[in-house]
Amino acid sequence: MTIAPTEGEVLDQISDYVRREFLGELEGDEVSDLDASTPLLQLGILNSQNTGRLLAFILQEFEVAVPPTRITGTHFQDLKSIAALVAELNVAHFVAGLFGRT
Repeated sequence: MTIAPTEGEVLDQISDYVRREFLGELEGDEVSDLDASTPLLQLGILNSQNTGRLLAFILQEFEVAVPPTRITGTHFQDLKSIAALVAELNVAHFVAGLFGRT
């Protein structure tokens, strides 16, 4: 049986993805300054195109689709809020699977 990843594990994977895919062309300090509370929207790291790419990564990596009602500035303001959302959705998906409601 597969166990849903923890919020910390989700945070690590999403952080790595954002660094690699969205900040790959930036130099040292700019990339190393990215942490769980970096304001992704405010800094323009997440724009509509990158948000779509991130949603596709989340679906592929964690097998959960983020409902349109949850794609908000509150849920995508920083890595910590994204990881919390994905972990919450992943647990809900996992629990639903246990009871045959996937």
